[in-house]
Amino acid sequence: MSENQNSHIHEINISQEMKTSFLDYAMSVIVSRALPDVRDGLKPVHRRILYAMNDLGMTSDKAYKKSARIVGEVIGKYHPHGDSAVYDTMVRMAQDFNYRYMLVDGHGNFGSVDGDAAAAMRYTEARMSKISMELLRDINKDTIDYQDNYDGSEKEPAVLPARFPNLLVNGAAGIAVGMATNVPPHQLGEVIDGVLAISKDPEITIAELMDIIPGPDFPTAGHILGRSGIRKAYETGKGSITLRAKVEIEQMKNGKEVILVTELPYQVNKAKLIEKIAELVRDKKIDGITDLRDESDRNGMRIVMEVRRDANANVLLNNLYKHTALQTSFGINMLALVNGHPRVLNLKQCLQYYLDHQVVVIKRRTAFELRKAEARAHILEGLRIALDHIDEIITLIRGSQTTDIAREGLMTRFNLSEKQAQAILDMRLQRLTGLERDKIEAEYQELVALIAELKAILADEEKVLEIIREELLEIKERFNDTRRTEILAGGYEMIEDEDLIPRENIIITLTNKGYIKRLPVSTYRSQKRGGRGIQGMGTNEDDFVEQLLSTSTHDTILFFTNKGKVYRLKGYEIPEFSRTAKGIPIINLLEIEKEEWINAIIPVSELVDDWFLFFTTRKGISKRTPLSSFANIRKGGLIAVGLHEGDELISVRLTDGSKDIIIGTKDGMLIRFPESDVRSMGRTAAGVKGINLSEGDEVVGMEILEDNLDVLIVTEHGYGKRTPASEYRIQSRGGKGLKTVNITEKNGKVIAVKAVTEESDLMLITADGVLIRMSISDISQIGRTTQGVKLIRLDENGHVATVAVVEKEEEEEQEVETEETVTEEQTETKEDSE
Repeated sequence: MSENQNSHIHEINISQEMKTSFLDYAMSVIVSRALPDVRDGLKPVHRRILYAMNDLGMTSDKAYKKSARIVGEVIGKYHPHGDSAVYDTMVRMAQDFNYRYMLVDGHGNFGSVDGDAAAAMRYTEARMSKISMELLRDINKDTIDYQDNYDGSEKEPAVLPARFPNLLVNGAAGIAVGMATNVPPHQLGEVIDGVLAISKDPEITIAELMDIIPGPDFPTAGHILGRSGIRKAYETGKGSITLRAKVEIEQMKNGKEVILVTELPYQVNKAKLIEKIAELVRDKKIDGITDLRDESDRNGMRIVMEVRRDANANVLLNNLYKHTALQTSFGINMLALVNGHPRVLNLKQCLQYYLDHQVVVIKRRTAFELRKAEARAHILEGLRIALDHIDEIITLIRGSQTTDIAREGLMTRFNLSEKQAQAILDMRLQRLTGLERDKIEAEYQELVALIAELKAILADEEKVLEIIREELLEIKERFNDTRRTEILAGGYEMIEDEDLIPRENIIITLTNKGYIKRLPVSTYRSQKRGGRGIQGMGTNEDDFVEQLLSTSTHDTILFFTNKGKVYRLKGYEIPEFSRTAKGIPIINLLEIEKEEWINAIIPVSELVDDWFLFFTTRKGISKRTPLSSFANIRKGGLIAVGLHEGDELISVRLTDGSKDIIIGTKDGMLIRFPESDVRSMGRTAAGVKGINLSEGDEVVGMEILEDNLDVLIVTEHGYGKRTPASEYRIQSRGGKGLKTVNITEKNGKVIAVKAVTEESDLMLITADGVLIRMSISDISQIGRTTQGVKLIRLDENGHVATVAVVEKEEEEEQEVETEETVTEEQTETKEDSE
């Protein structure tokens, strides 16, 4: 090798070269391709598409133009990448299921939520949407900086003026080198309100901002489960939220249930979802769906799943949530470019950086308008001088050999600038009329006032902020819509830090058909003042609130089932619903089995040793267990009482160890004994005999009895009565008990035994589904051995199926779904009683 050739060879460290080259490439991807700018929320390709459309005059008030024309403009001038990358980006900007507020108004086939691709760009047309024009508003007023394009032949904006907070409103997603961003979309009005709040109070906390911006709002609506993921993302910039489809279970005329899906989680492909469900049904991983069809049309989404008669629709739905995209996770990573550097931002920082950008935009626009006004005022000052000396000026101009000589003469004689002198030379003779002279003077005075106003704005930061507020409110008024995604609080997430949950009093209701919800105490109280008590809460026509309890968000709620198992939830884990909502099926919160139902709910603040749970089964077995034994309950529940074969748990009550217990049976026997007769025993123990049952008899109820209570008996043929507690003497555990009702063919067997006061109401449901409500004070208080009075008139073969004691209704009487009213039926009190 020659010495000359050798001189052009440089030794380099390959490791160092790779590191340097990779970092250069990585930074190029981060800054120039993959990450949005915090100020306008746009990545370079989005910004270039909008700028090119604006430059071509493809605004929302003009005709649509071919997409290929836009793509060609973008790749030819600004974006040195493939045309498909540009067109795919533009397509997404025109899809109402991808963008919360579309930035491109597309005309033609722009794809679907089923994953169908858009038509080729030679077939589709587009223009800017109305709201995207707000991103470029005032761009020609020196509000932003420009930079060279890829070959230096053109100028492109480094950022757009962005007159609304697009980063949060439409979100952003992108994968760079070693980092990724995933900002969810939000509701425009809420985000604008957040900017307004931070402009008025820079010290506002993220918790206070979350009262204004409760969470993301996705274009495909659906539900967000829980708030802890949102809170974490807003506080740290990173978090994960669970999205769930909007699903309803309806009953068809033939009695079969159907599962209807009307909204999907964000970015879920509907066609693939249906294909996945069909695959699970085919492989027997989900059993019970007899028909699956897509009934979606231009009016909205509708996926229909028919459920087999013997299948539980709620159990099926839980399996669908578990195995399909009906429930998905959305990982929030609020990463954006701040001054060219990638940074993970919390909610307040996103809003603050946007507000800072708007301050710069308004100041630069004001300075631009000030320069323009001052330049015009300068010209008008020259014209005013000319009008005051018009004869002399005309003489000077006529005596000049050239324009340059005339201009120099004017500048010298009247002390004018070159621009003023040129304006006088360009002035038409019509400006010499009186009306035109008045116009010049009026325009000059307006400019003087405008200049003073613009200078005042530039000198006062608060005036700048006030302009920002006014213009944001104007955008909100024009483009705001309603929130689409509903946030369901509590019940769906493991919250590690309970201190994040406010400790507040709540009301929990469980309906007869198993729908549960929580309400703030204030909501319940105001609803009661409305006069309809529990019935004011939303339930189905044939459903009612069976259990209502007052507790705290931090209390533990124990749920006991007929199969002797116990489940637990914290108060805050039960979803909060509005007063009129019916709630959520409890099977969605607890992993209870088929043919298992809740028959007792016990709220406790502390699981301590000196309180007990008293259990009684259908076969008369009783047990008393310390409350502390239920401190560690798994998600799948625990055995609360060991049941013998064919037995089931009837009732559970919380006691302090010193109460009297009553147990009532189907054949009308009732025993009262001190709970201390039943020794304290372990959680899995079966218990001891509480009452000695005759052959064929069984327990129908167990209650705690105090002297101020009455014993309420209801029989299967609709008879009932109240008997004072004093008529039941205390006996020893395990005896036969006393006769509590005279059982005859007329009144039938006992179906319920309750300890009551006159301050409650009684709900009766017949086997035919007829529901009746009455005040317990209206039920006769009569002796222990009587047969009772008629509470409800039944058909020949009818009988009472369910009985519940509920909170008293306060105002108007309930309609009774029988042919006669309660009052009429109770006229038979004397002849029916013994």
